[in-house]
Amino acid sequence: MFKKGQGISMNVIIIAAIALLVLVILSVLVLNAGGKIGTGTNCAGVQNSECADSIAGCRDGFIRDITKSCTDKTRVCCIPSPI
Repeated sequence: MFKKGQGISMNVIIIAAIALLVLVILSVLVLNAGGKIGTGTNCAGVQNSECADSIAGCRDGFIRDITKSCTDKTRVCCIPSPI
């Protein structure tokens, strides 16, 4: 006479836990990779800037900015020329 309640099976709980773990790992990997975009190509957060091997390495339309530095300290920061 007593009816058993229908519960969630153990398989569903295990699959949900694994899916959640995979989702957390993927989100951590994506967030870490996103923070590294542009590393070494821009100067300390300056938009439209680039790093060059030397002063002569700044391409046309760019000038060296001595107040900013690249991630790689051996390179120089080149910013767009104001002219």
